[in-house]
Amino acid sequence: METNKGTSQPEAGGRLPLADKIRGRIGKIRFPSSIQSTILISFSVVAVGFMLFLSVALYQRFAVRQVQMTTEAAGQLMTQATVNLEDYLVNMRRLSDAMYYDVIKDADLAGNGINDEMNLLYEANKDRLISLALFKRNGELVCAAPVGMKKQDLDVTDQKWFTDALGQMENLHFSTPHVQNIFDDSSFRYYWVISLSRVVDMADSGVPMTGVLLVDMNYSTIEQMMDRLNEVNSYQYYYLCDRSGEIIYHPRLMQIRSGNYYEDSEQAAAKDDGTYRETFRGEERTVLISTISYTGWKLVGIIPQNSFSIGMRNTRLFLVLIILTTVLALLLINLFVSARISRPILRLDESVRDTEAAGLSVGGSRIYIGGTSEIEHLGRTLKNSMDRIGELMQDIVREQEDKRKSELDALQAQINPHFLYNTLDSIVWMIESGRGKDAVYMVTQLANLFRISLSRGKTIISVGDELRHAEYYMNIQKIRYKDSFEVVFDVDEEVGQYATVKLIIQPLLENAIYYGVEGMDGDGIISVSAKRTGKDVYITVSDNGFGMPPETVEKLLDEKQDRDRPKKGHGSGVGLLNVHRRIRLRFGEPYGLEIESEPDEGTNVRIHLPAIVFNEENSRVLEEGRSAGL
Repeated sequence: METNKGTSQPEAGGRLPLADKIRGRIGKIRFPSSIQSTILISFSVVAVGFMLFLSVALYQRFAVRQVQMTTEAAGQLMTQATVNLEDYLVNMRRLSDAMYYDVIKDADLAGNGINDEMNLLYEANKDRLISLALFKRNGELVCAAPVGMKKQDLDVTDQKWFTDALGQMENLHFSTPHVQNIFDDSSFRYYWVISLSRVVDMADSGVPMTGVLLVDMNYSTIEQMMDRLNEVNSYQYYYLCDRSGEIIYHPRLMQIRSGNYYEDSEQAAAKDDGTYRETFRGEERTVLISTISYTGWKLVGIIPQNSFSIGMRNTRLFLVLIILTTVLALLLINLFVSARISRPILRLDESVRDTEAAGLSVGGSRIYIGGTSEIEHLGRTLKNSMDRIGELMQDIVREQEDKRKSELDALQAQINPHFLYNTLDSIVWMIESGRGKDAVYMVTQLANLFRISLSRGKTIISVGDELRHAEYYMNIQKIRYKDSFEVVFDVDEEVGQYATVKLIIQPLLENAIYYGVEGMDGDGIISVSAKRTGKDVYITVSDNGFGMPPETVEKLLDEKQDRDRPKKGHGSGVGLLNVHRRIRLRFGEPYGLEIESEPDEGTNVRIHLPAIVFNEENSRVLEEGRSAGL
């Protein structure tokens, strides 16, 4: 017997099921450990709360320290990068000073010494240089290395590095990165350079004049320095800008130039060296600024706020691990203490659940009796109560089974008299019409049919016998109706081995004749098919008759509609609903009849059965009404 483990419903008379009564009694018991449980739970809550508070405080402290450490580390990187950049630029300045003070200032343009010395300096520093050049104030090229030819029709006096040098008579000027293309280079190669330009005093045939010395530094050297700096931490980045905020280097320079990325370089250039917190385009970040000596350039480091939280990931995991470990330890202690105190109650409750799962028919044999005197007394009381209820339930089960068998036999008896009446009526009609041979054939078919119908008083037969019964029936009906319709059987051989309730196909054939093909003047076709699909057997009776509208189909298997429906003058009357009821009484709710019909399209009635092999054991179980256990 199945037991509903969900919410129990009151029995007839408003009485609650035994399981609910038992739970109610257990719910009223005052456990001896209730005070201790409260203390343990309170201790657990306080301990977990304290751990959470301590963890939050530690996390905040760690977060502040993480920000400080990240900022300090970025500052140290920037200091080292500033030193490297200054060393490089100082070397370029020294090169410019050497060219000016040691060569140009003491030489005369009329000689060839300046050009030779310039070539020597270039060769010694060509890994960091692109070119050296000396121009007069009017833009005329004096000498250059390594390429000594200026492009024709090119006026350098309007170029920025030239004008800035003349505008700062006593200072060096560092330009922003640009392509240097003032020389005729046979290889047609142009380089990205940073120009160091300055005003120089020189003499031409003893006549003093001023000019501009140009040192083109290789931009790739500075770019490589900055690339190495940006590779240290993928969550931070660094860039260079001049004193006006024009960007010299940026890891996203191409995106900035295309308008897909923005940088607040002008604000950074206007600030003094130090560390600042700012919000740029809705993003909080820390900005570190360091000035490059001799140039006015600014090295700027950007640390987004979310990089700090990424750095705290390991700290968060560590704190979560501590909390989980502590909570787990507390739970284990609580479980150990509470288990020793509540074990008898739990065993009693478990025994009640086992008894409920067994359907209470086992009585109180599984009820636990033990523990303290109060629990032991409760267990004995429940055991005696369940023993008595088990006896009562067995009596009720026997009464219900007898009632079920009586109802099944009553439903079965409705078919046999009706079928016999119709068949004998047909035989009498044939005899009166002088069709003796047909009457003899019908009597023979009727004898075979009744031999299967009787089946030694059994209601469970094989599907093969039921299909042969249907063939005998249709042989009789075809003679009676003078072959006015055609009958087709399409049966898979394997379905004959399965069990079924007898006399379930004949009522469907009878209805197919009376309500389907009767009166179709030889065009009627009735087909019977049987096949197995998965764990189910399907037997379908189809006709190409007049069919029915959907609203009529819905009422055919409705018991209330059937009681109110007036009975026809012919046909089985209770045939379809009778078959549906008998199948469900034996095999359960999922099985029975399924009807499909459309006006002028015919009718399909499908019998749905479980694929239970017909043998002595299964037949006996089904006859006793215990099909649910198969």
